[in-house]
Amino acid sequence: MIPYGRQTIEEDDIEEVVKVLKSDFLTTGPKVAEFERAVAEYVGAKYAVAISNDTAALHAACHAAGIGPGDEVITTPVTFAASANCVLYCGGTPVFADIDPQTYNIDPEDIRRKITDKTKAIIPVHLAGQPCDMDAIHAIAKEHHLIVIEDAAHAIGTQYKNKKVGSIADFTTFSFHPVKTVTAGEGGAIATNDEKMYHRLLRLRSHGITRNQDEMMHPTDAMWYNEQVELGYNYRMTDFQAALLLSQLDKLDRFIERRTQIVKRYDEAFAECPELVLQREIPESKTARHLYVIQLNPELLTCTRREFFDALYAENVHV
Repeated sequence: MIPYGRQTIEEDDIEEVVKVLKSDFLTTGPKVAEFERAVAEYVGAKYAVAISNDTAALHAACHAAGIGPGDEVITTPVTFAASANCVLYCGGTPVFADIDPQTYNIDPEDIRRKITDKTKAIIPVHLAGQPCDMDAIHAIAKEHHLIVIEDAAHAIGTQYKNKKVGSIADFTTFSFHPVKTVTAGEGGAIATNDEKMYHRLLRLRSHGITRNQDEMMHPTDAMWYNEQVELGYNYRMTDFQAALLLSQLDKLDRFIERRTQIVKRYDEAFAECPELVLQREIPESKTARHLYVIQLNPELLTCTRREFFDALYAENVHV
């Protein structure tokens, strides 16, 4: 069987998890902090916050950005539900812009058409790992004073104009679900270059509680004192997940290279197959491919989506 997704977990990954299971820390501890430093360094951001999953990461980013009732956030409908739900969680309204029919990523010109005086942010999604037209999106955001929250669930390791995704937006969120390039079963991260937002994200993932005296209403040097300064959430990552991710992160470039080889093989195999339409790759991208997407050419194929799906499953190809 060829499954929809298959994670690669090796013996050294397992050993790193076992070390944590035998240690004094199981939930958020030293491995989480180590992973945050490692992922920030890898993507070229000043800060990274480990979090329970990418849905939580998107929600926390929207919350930190101040999205609330009456605010509109423009995103794409061709994505997972979380890209819009994170806006709804904050009381805002998601507004869908159409996609480029060749790249399947959000169309900057349609973003521009959807902007109103209520628009507060843009959530571009790097579908299948290929980055959106970030120059155009950032230009629109700058012109209209909008926040950019990149949903890079598919795109850890992707480069846009030789810069890693995670280094250029106000917030960038990542997913470590098993079908992603590196995994911890579940898990996510938020990258940012804004120190104030970084500290707020740390609070939001842990009930809004802080030990930082600079953030307290009633500062004290008592070691036991914690203060809840805002309403937050329990979005923490465990130390054994972080240990697995640290091990996986060391292999990320190898995993990307293997996926690139598979993409090349598919591209060559389908080059003489006019019945299939392939996702166009933009020249600005060095893509860490998460998915390989095909369209059926309706002028040459008359079967239904269900018929094609069933035919693939009959060959043990799960899509």
